[in-house]
Amino acid sequence: MIALPHVRTSRWAALTALVTTGALLTACGSGGGDGGSGTGQPRSGGTLTFAVGSDSGCVDPQQVASNETIYSVRQIVDSLTDQDPKTGKIVPWLAKSWDVSPDTTTFTFHLRSGVTFSDGSKLTAQVVKDNFDAVPKLGALGTLAEGYLSGVKSTTVVDPLTVKVTFSQPNAQFLQATSTHSLGIESSASVKKTPQQKCSEGVTGSGPFVLKQYVQNQSLTLARRTGYAWGSSLWSKKGEAYLDKLVFKVVPEAGVRAGSLQSGQVDAVSSVGKANEAALKGGQVTLQRRANPGVVFGLGLNNSRPLLKDAKVRQAILHAIDRQQIADTVFPTGTRPATSILAHTTPDYTDLASGLTFDVTKAKSLLDAAGWKTGSDGIRAKGGQKLSLTIKWFPNAATNQPALELIQQQLKTVGVDVALKQLQVTQFAPTLQSGDYDAVWGNVTRADPDILRSSFSTKLANFYHLSPSSLDTALSEQAATVDPAKRGQLVTEAQQLIVQNAYYAPVVELQTQLGVSKKVHDLDFDASSRLQLHDTWIG
Repeated sequence: MIALPHVRTSRWAALTALVTTGALLTACGSGGGDGGSGTGQPRSGGTLTFAVGSDSGCVDPQQVASNETIYSVRQIVDSLTDQDPKTGKIVPWLAKSWDVSPDTTTFTFHLRSGVTFSDGSKLTAQVVKDNFDAVPKLGALGTLAEGYLSGVKSTTVVDPLTVKVTFSQPNAQFLQATSTHSLGIESSASVKKTPQQKCSEGVTGSGPFVLKQYVQNQSLTLARRTGYAWGSSLWSKKGEAYLDKLVFKVVPEAGVRAGSLQSGQVDAVSSVGKANEAALKGGQVTLQRRANPGVVFGLGLNNSRPLLKDAKVRQAILHAIDRQQIADTVFPTGTRPATSILAHTTPDYTDLASGLTFDVTKAKSLLDAAGWKTGSDGIRAKGGQKLSLTIKWFPNAATNQPALELIQQQLKTVGVDVALKQLQVTQFAPTLQSGDYDAVWGNVTRADPDILRSSFSTKLANFYHLSPSSLDTALSEQAATVDPAKRGQLVTEAQQLIVQNAYYAPVVELQTQLGVSKKVHDLDFDASSRLQLHDTWIG
């Protein structure tokens, strides 16, 4: 793990979430809610076996960014708040209420009494303070959590059940951040562990399930927490979860996952691709989909690379990509081509489809204007240098490689030579931090438009190596704006600037599609299209 500066400045923001590439769920089509037939009364007991495609190698919710691991570790920790997936409203969880100062610099949380961690220790304001104070020390894998807490001036214990978080400037995004798994609250004993220990050994949470066993790249087993009585106000069941046990098996091959579901060896599978839809439809399997809010799947471009410093080259790449073909050919049914840098399910999304047209003639014209001439092999060159790029990608979703192979073909049509280089999932954050890439394939999920600031502000991690511009101003001002209408205008401006300047090449919205046995009921998506399994039951 690469150690990052132990500071609360936002130099290292939330881009580690890009590793979610394709492990995320999508949200159009059949909704969440009841994963089964909807008949019968809920019953307690049983084991849910869930096959996922990858393992991020860490079981600390505060350090995990890949959805396929979030599915499991999310069940271990509770958060101060929760977010309604239907309305986006923030509602009580560990905090029964909160007060926000008019300028959104101070957030005061009033905690529920009687909450305990699975080691028997109590939830107090001091524990919350310890968690938030420790986040900057997490290192490379904790940058998502650190991004949410960037700019914190102090976290203060007001009394045993009241904690106050003060920022150095207005921070409209923070309340939603407290609903995420990244700021899930862990016991004081867990907070004292090193980041490496937390990753390999797991953490102690107050959640509805407890970690029992973790074998890297094989399986993760959770058991129901006895005596649990402080669930989110969104959950239908009060008290303990229904299921006795959750078993997450790592099965990289999508076809093997689908076959295991059909045969009854597992009860649910992640990342159902187009190739397996037909086999799973009907019968005893339901396909569940939900669109992921946040930054869409696309090419994160290193704007400091000599070939990509020229906006015309970046814009040519943007117009050379046939998003509809990629969505229809590779991704699950219902996947939408990107129409902005944000998915349409994100608050304050703006439709910018007119700026993301597939236009080969325009792409070629832009490259001509930039001085790139087509050679005898069809690849453009200038000054003796070929127009050649390498896209680095990570095998945490079956759609990644075929999508990139299509992009490779499409860019070759306009004279851009593309090489594809696969890296391990664990190399994602170090690759971004080092800047050793031309382009990376990824996405970032968050149900708040501040994900744009985390991803594109030059004042934060700036993994895409942008130069300071008016985009920084729009991103900073939206984070400091209390007025929802004004914030929406600024978020729209930021989206327009990103698309117009082609800082990033949006391709498709991430759609998560799960295969779920009809004997499994109420397997629900949360607001970020991850899973909440407290209300899930088997019958």
